[in-house]
Amino acid sequence: MKDFWNARYKEESYAYGNLPNEFFKQQLDKLKVGSILLPAEGEGRNAVYALSKGWEVMAFDFSKSAKDKAQNLAKKNGFHLEYQVIDVLDFETTKKFDVICFCYTHFPSSIRFKASQHLLKSLSTKGYVIFEGFSKKQLGKTSGGPKDISMLYSIAEIEKEFEGLHFEMLKEQEIELNEGPYHIGNASVIRFFGSK
Repeated sequence: MKDFWNARYKEESYAYGNLPNEFFKQQLDKLKVGSILLPAEGEGRNAVYALSKGWEVMAFDFSKSAKDKAQNLAKKNGFHLEYQVIDVLDFETTKKFDVICFCYTHFPSSIRFKASQHLLKSLSTKGYVIFEGFSKKQLGKTSGGPKDISMLYSIAEIEKEFEGLHFEMLKEQEIELNEGPYHIGNASVIRFFGSK
């Protein structure tokens, strides 16, 4: 799995574009600027947007190629990006973040619940979670995402995996993706905005 992502992120073009995810941008723009954690951040598109708005950003991914690409994007835009190469369950910090964003963080089903709960420990008492990921109805569509249904989400799974959050908005919907070469076309996603 790590080899797959390192190879994808070594490609010259940005796999999912260099502009922020639309839902992430919409939700972040409503919030008071603070600190944000971006797990499985890939090539840095959301991190660089958050930095441009004055957020204190910490990002990580298990792909070294992702970090290289993200830091190049940040540098090109005049920012320094704090970015670790680490597996999600090995990520540790004493910091509490105002926001955690899960943007297409499709962890293997064997660790996903544990990973979500592990990351939520780093959310501040009055913090927020922004989430967008592919739903189980995405299987068979050509617009991206895992080909293993167990890595795709259902509303019920979200409610269980993010137990302890108040869901201010939680919905499954069909959208048109246009995020780089690997996220293009009709897609079925789950989006939520939650608070602790």
